[in-house]
Amino acid sequence: MLITLLAGAASAGIGTLAHRMGASMNIPYGLVIAFLILVISTWCARSRMGAVGIGAHLIASSTMAWGIAICGVNGSALTPVGFSGEVPFFSQNVGYIWLYGLVVVQVVMLFLPRSWFTMPARKEYTVASRHTSRA
Repeated sequence: MLITLLAGAASAGIGTLAHRMGASMNIPYGLVIAFLILVISTWCARSRMGAVGIGAHLIASSTMAWGIAICGVNGSALTPVGFSGEVPFFSQNVGYIWLYGLVVVQVVMLFLPRSWFTMPARKEYTVASRHTSRA
């Protein structure tokens, strides 16, 4: 459980730092990286603990991302939303996409088939099995 909570908080923290990369050029590669990190972390949480893992991961990641968005450092926000003036689409909306998207992605992953979240058992090789496979 502790690993799942820490992974959720870390993926949201790293994603919050990365999500704005490229938004000013209307090429949101940082948002893609942020969601990729989140999906991998959520996949691990579900494969470890099932639906409870996704729930814990969702709580930890949402708390971290929304906490950073609400409590900026020295009045500045790492997740700015809403602009006045003429700015590119992603500059204006990438904060909303990240904050709401991190919840949506994890809820969607909850309803995916369970078989997508299992890891096959690893074969153990012994000296005897290595010699018999050559023959």
